[in-house]
Amino acid sequence: MLFWTLTAALVAFVALLFVLALVRRHPATATAADYDVQVYRDQLRDLERDLTRGVMSAEEAERTRIEISRRMLEADRAAQKAARPSEAPRAATVAVLLGLAALMGGSFWLYQRLGAAGYADQPIAGRFELANDLYDSRPSQDDAEKAAEVQRGPMPTPEPQFAELMERLRKAVSERPNDVQGLALLARNEANMGNFRASWQAQRRLIALRGDAATAADYAQLGEYMTVAAGGLVTKEAEEAFATALDKDPRDALSRYYIGLMMAQNARGDRAFRIWDAMLRDGTPEGPWMTPIRANIEQLAWIAGETSYQMPQANGRGPTAEDMQAAAQMSPEERQQMIRGMVEQLNDRLATEGGTAADWAKLISSLRMLGEEDRAQKIWTEAQGLFATAPDDLERIRQAAEGEVAQMPMAAPQAPMMPGPSAEQMQSAAEMTPEERQQMIEGMVDGLVDRLTTEGGAANEWARAISSLATLGKTDRAAEVYAAAQTALAGDEAALAMVKGAAEAAGVAQ
Repeated sequence: MLFWTLTAALVAFVALLFVLALVRRHPATATAADYDVQVYRDQLRDLERDLTRGVMSAEEAERTRIEISRRMLEADRAAQKAARPSEAPRAATVAVLLGLAALMGGSFWLYQRLGAAGYADQPIAGRFELANDLYDSRPSQDDAEKAAEVQRGPMPTPEPQFAELMERLRKAVSERPNDVQGLALLARNEANMGNFRASWQAQRRLIALRGDAATAADYAQLGEYMTVAAGGLVTKEAEEAFATALDKDPRDALSRYYIGLMMAQNARGDRAFRIWDAMLRDGTPEGPWMTPIRANIEQLAWIAGETSYQMPQANGRGPTAEDMQAAAQMSPEERQQMIRGMVEQLNDRLATEGGTAADWAKLISSLRMLGEEDRAQKIWTEAQGLFATAPDDLERIRQAAEGEVAQMPMAAPQAPMMPGPSAEQMQSAAEMTPEERQQMIEGMVDGLVDRLTTEGGAANEWARAISSLATLGKTDRAAEVYAAAQTALAGDEAALAMVKGAAEAAGVAQ
């Protein structure tokens, strides 16, 4: 209140000065008549001296005095008339007063919208101190989850069949606590059901079971499950998981993204900018984290003092949204040729510049998808020598070289956050009978479809649902999901192009 009182008093004082300057009368400046009066007075004095010295007669002096006095009186009247106070024209005064009122009122209104009354000065040291306080006072994982659960509200009820399969999976994992595949499957599908706490607990048990063999991706996934469970807040426990992942692999993209997010959440947008800008520039593989990075990097640049920041352009490390949209309009042969061209570009870049493990894995898996197994095997042999001292990277490339080849011409990228069933999940549950495995796969796909149709989702999730249904032979339902995706993603051409590519590969595009 004191701020507004002082501000209002200051504005009123300034306005009063303006008003007084406008309405008060101003004396005119000296005119020629004033100088004439002074000259005539001097002439009268000279006349008296001439009379005293006898230069002129008394009669002549009298006549001259009368003439000089007459002229002096006329000049004096002219001088008094010119000396009357002047004032500004009334119309101009009113206009200026109205403009002044509008300026003052507009200033107060603008401050109400953009200002922050009551805030003290915030020097850099004070801001860093505030950021440190925010960082140190973050809620624990348990407290953050409780708050997030209240805000999130009740989760939708899963399909009875899927719920039953999940109960059987939980029971199977409890009976076989050392089953790595079972724990990985449990962690992912608990998250898909919205049981986020159970998902990260299962992931933590998986890491403990793997011990030193646990990869950076395992820890990054644990941190992500914890962050989602906390409502998007990167807690101290989640930060520890990401830090461990970065110790194992400093280029782990998922961990770098969440560490940047943590910096932004704790008033260190400058550090978030440095981390995310580096991800845009250093060849970090494309992933779901790139969308929020590109959406927020310019604002973070402004916070970091980069007032003329230019976002780096796509550097050819994967198909852009325009590529995906163009591919949707192509024939299967044209699309295959386009894919082959991108694969050759990637191959040339790795041969001349080198690249990350993700780039090598992408090249090998792409060549295998194109049927060039021999060429993919040669590149795998070359990669073994290059990444011999990086076991985590080598394992990632090995999975691309020895894993199952995708059948889709343009496979949808991994979904952000909590995607639907992955290829590994579709092949998991090895302990089950074929009938049980089929039921579980169908249940996971149904759960994904139900979530998409009720809550919506990203384009790659819709694409995965369509391709999964087609793989299961449910082409009619895949076509229904494709129609629902077109409605849900209306207006987003890049997303629609991605979904259309999956629908065409599944044979359900109209």
